[in-house]
Amino acid sequence: LGAMAAALERALREAAAALERGGDGAAAALGAVRAALAAAGGPAAFGERERALFGAFLRSLARAPRAARPEGVWQGCFLEGPPGLALCVLLEALASPGSVRLGEVIEVLEQFLQEGRISALMWEVCQQQAQAGSPELQEALLNKIVCLPDHVSNKLQGKNPAVFFPQNYFPLLGGAVIQVLQKISDSLRGKIAGGLCYRDGSSSEVSVHLVCLPIFSSTSEEILSVLVPRLTDLTKSDCIWQRICWRLVECVPDRWMEAVVLGFVQRAPGADVLSRLLGNLVVKNKKAQFVVTQKVLLLQYCHTTAVLQNLLGYLSLDSLRRALLIKVLQELLETWGSSSAVKHSPPEQQQYISKAILICLSHLKEPEIESCRQELLTSMMEGVKCHLDSNLPQIRRLGMIVAESISSKINTDGPVLKFQVKVIMKFVWCAGLRGNKSFKSDDPGHYSNDDDLIPYDMSEDKELKIKAPVYIRDCIEVLTGSEDVDKWEATVKTLESLVRKNPAATREVSVELAKILLHLEEKTCIEGFVELRQRAQVAVLSTDPIPVAKYLTSQFYSLNYSLRQRMDILDVLVLAAQELSYPKSHRKTKHSGAQNPCIQLLPGSDSSKDWRRIVDERIKSKTRRFATGQSQAELASGPNEFNSVVGHFFFPLIQHFDRPLTTFDLLGEDHFVLGRLVHTLAILMYLAVNTVAVTAMGKALLEFVWALRFHTDSYVRQGLLSCISSMLLSVPTERLLQDMTEELLETQSWLGGKMWWWCMPVFFLLVMQFLCSISLIVIVAVMS
Repeated sequence: LGAMAAALERALREAAAALERGGDGAAAALGAVRAALAAAGGPAAFGERERALFGAFLRSLARAPRAARPEGVWQGCFLEGPPGLALCVLLEALASPGSVRLGEVIEVLEQFLQEGRISALMWEVCQQQAQAGSPELQEALLNKIVCLPDHVSNKLQGKNPAVFFPQNYFPLLGGAVIQVLQKISDSLRGKIAGGLCYRDGSSSEVSVHLVCLPIFSSTSEEILSVLVPRLTDLTKSDCIWQRICWRLVECVPDRWMEAVVLGFVQRAPGADVLSRLLGNLVVKNKKAQFVVTQKVLLLQYCHTTAVLQNLLGYLSLDSLRRALLIKVLQELLETWGSSSAVKHSPPEQQQYISKAILICLSHLKEPEIESCRQELLTSMMEGVKCHLDSNLPQIRRLGMIVAESISSKINTDGPVLKFQVKVIMKFVWCAGLRGNKSFKSDDPGHYSNDDDLIPYDMSEDKELKIKAPVYIRDCIEVLTGSEDVDKWEATVKTLESLVRKNPAATREVSVELAKILLHLEEKTCIEGFVELRQRAQVAVLSTDPIPVAKYLTSQFYSLNYSLRQRMDILDVLVLAAQELSYPKSHRKTKHSGAQNPCIQLLPGSDSSKDWRRIVDERIKSKTRRFATGQSQAELASGPNEFNSVVGHFFFPLIQHFDRPLTTFDLLGEDHFVLGRLVHTLAILMYLAVNTVAVTAMGKALLEFVWALRFHTDSYVRQGLLSCISSMLLSVPTERLLQDMTEELLETQSWLGGKMWWWCMPVFFLLVMQFLCSISLIVIVAVMS
């Protein structure tokens, strides 16, 4: 070996001298270097002295004139020498080409990649680490490998070859990593002597550099698309490969741990595969435990259901990790049951947490449920209360779904919660809780043998019709005291039409009828019962508005009413106000597309009074028009019946909102009803356009908005914006300028000063529109 090293050293010195002299001797000198390199056994036999001499030789070769570098010979010196030195010299030449053309450097780099020199470089780094080499130098070298596409692209200004594209380069780099790991596996198999040495330095270095650095780069998707499938196949039945993978991830520095763990979790085809690849990483590494149990589950909600299934299934597959599964479930339930989290977190995050809870429940075993049964019950009761108090239907539905699942899990023998909500099977199935129990029976006696029975002929049977009441008082008697279910059902179905046909009789008992309908409950299953009752209430209120509106608005703030009844009152008031604000003769628009007939005057008609109209009609009848649009017929007009009763609808609702009752507190826990009240007032304000009381209503509504401007519920704040919009649309501009200038300026300052308006896309456009409208009104006031 000493003689071969001396021969290589002599060849390198002669080649360096020949390159400096130039001429025809350079080709022979380069050939001698390649022959000496092959005789010495390749770059693996190099010592520090030989590496230093070879590095100086490569730099001299890169600086040599073109005539001293024979084509096809000098490239071999870079491709056959130490890969680390070759890459460093090539990158130096790429940065400052000198006598070597840029295209030549790119060609050599391309050959360097295609001939697999990247894997040789990585293996060289591993061997140097085993021999206690400089870790800083090795890390810098591997950083150059990761950033090679960036260096080439910056130099070529985007005109780089296809092999340097990230989608091509990083899968190639992933294949090189697999090749090096295969060499490590082979070397470990050769070291087996009664046991395995898993503290090998090369394995540790590969874990740090070959996996973490590529994943830490911005193109981890491409390299992981190669790594994860190959590692999945290699670890199926090979314990050595499993230990290599575990060692890989255990030696990852904390600053790269999140990227590595998330990459494996997102691409593993199942929880069992993830368990093979990661082992007990979450037990041994605090950073990995934080990522898995906290960050992915509680701080993020962008991951798919498959990721949740992989993650939580991974925690459930080992006895050491199951303690973390129970801990994760407790923290998820704590977040799920937090009223602040339910109120301020987006619905997507709450759905994400609900899925995670359902998956955790599916992995719990009976002894684990028994040990934390009381905690689960307490968390369930707190969480379902917070969710049912929410204004959003999807949040309430999520709360009911999760509460039913927890109840069925902890009360296997006793009664369970039933909310009578249709659980979306896709949601439950995606969460991994869809049972695989299917009703199958192979018993031939299970099926009833009724094929031989002859069915009755019912073709001529007629449905018995119950005679409905024809008087309003008869309807009241049936609804309050009749036990005949059929008659009661017929009364409910015909009550609306009966009220509208008999307005005089309805006014005599309007308040009593409104009271009965408000408390009416469904005795039997009637299709559309809620709608039938609501339409009857609207008919009664629109027939006799003032006394019925006084009754309903007074009952809204009374005791012993459910939230559902209070919201029914608001809905009825809105629908009746809408009906009253429309003219009675509201008909569909007719299109006048046909030609009007000629108008002929009778001899005795007084045509002098409307001669202009007659002339216009004659001209119109004899005029031919081409490509004209359809003319819009005049809408039917009539008195606005809502004008005289609008105050009875609006002002009683706005008076007592800040007075809490024993079972009803709008400024407290009943913020959902407060949100409905705010939206109702906005609609009433909009329907009151062109009425006498609209100015007073607008001023009262602005004071109401000002009192609730700091409310924390988003549904209420959205209603406040609706109130401002309705006020700006309904109140005449001159009344705004004369009577509400100060209130408008305060509202403008409030809308412009609240930064959280701008963080919510739902409110952003509305706020911008209102600010522009108020600014225009203020400008008009200043100019006038």
